[in-house]
Amino acid sequence: MQKVILSVINDLSTDNRVHKVATTLINNNYEVTLVGRKLPNSFDLDRNYKTHRFSLLFTKGPFFYIEYNIRLFFYLLFKKADILVSNDLDTLLANYMVSVIRSKKIIYDSHEYFTEVPELQNRKIVKKIWLLLEQFIVPKLKRTYTVSESIADILNKKYNADFKVIKNFPNYIENRKQLNIFESDKKIIIYQGALNIDRGIELVIKSMKFIDNAIFVIIGDGDITQYLKNLANSEGVIEKVSFIGKVPFEKLSSYTQSADLGISLEDDSNMNYYYSLPNKLFDYIQAGLPVLVSNLPEMKKIVQDYNIGQVLMSREIENVASIITIMLNDAQKQNEWKQNLQKAAKELCWEKQEESLLSIYK
Repeated sequence: MQKVILSVINDLSTDNRVHKVATTLINNNYEVTLVGRKLPNSFDLDRNYKTHRFSLLFTKGPFFYIEYNIRLFFYLLFKKADILVSNDLDTLLANYMVSVIRSKKIIYDSHEYFTEVPELQNRKIVKKIWLLLEQFIVPKLKRTYTVSESIADILNKKYNADFKVIKNFPNYIENRKQLNIFESDKKIIIYQGALNIDRGIELVIKSMKFIDNAIFVIIGDGDITQYLKNLANSEGVIEKVSFIGKVPFEKLSSYTQSADLGISLEDDSNMNYYYSLPNKLFDYIQAGLPVLVSNLPEMKKIVQDYNIGQVLMSREIENVASIITIMLNDAQKQNEWKQNLQKAAKELCWEKQEESLLSIYK
């Protein structure tokens, strides 16, 4: 039985992609250990594979990344493993060094176009460091995959690489139903995911003053959580916006299935967002939610190909409010979208990705 160590820098309790990969491997006779970090507000884990979480002295900034990679390096150096799996560029250095020292196979799973994330766009020196790391290691890797065709094409051309595409589809929900976990008779607009800049959350908060009989539910945490709460208050819509905080992914689907409309309105501010296929889009689809998405190529293609919602063409506040209001109240369109969502959910699910994933590990 081959031993696989999957490493990721974030909190394991909310990372569904690495959990799905680990579960697929366990079900196909691999022995898996998932490594990440533990935060003060981390949830307890109950998994069918081994886990290990580092409690770090630093929680952000350069010393955080340095400390994590040093801890990860020594952990991997002395653990039995046949395959090392690095999830994203921020775990790659430790994995690569150990793979060279111990002559181990290494697989790289790039969850996004890391060097183009918005947090790096105005930090030229930091971005240059990550770019140099990527340029040094990625061309040497033989087994790589990422989340969309667009990002794979860019990385393959840039590094003469062979990135496969493993999309971040959720598991298929056999018996989806409309729940009411929020115990409200109002329409529920939902955003779930990291609360970071340029994700369109502010746009919806500001539009809520023009939307009646609806609540905007925000699930997740991040760099701009307090800013968003202050914005909701200053815009006078605090009673129309509900901040749930982080939810374990095992429970997240219950919240999603209780909503009426899913939001994924990333701004065209960086190449990572421009070519992104956000996890939440596919979570909405599995939950049977019509979606409102940005006019960005990967998301737009999904929504238009399956006819499961609308593409936002203008980000002017009153226009956003008008489109959301129409989407929530057009019964004919709602029925049409929900019928199409049933087909999309069967095709855009993790079970359709497993064979491709296993071919990389085999």
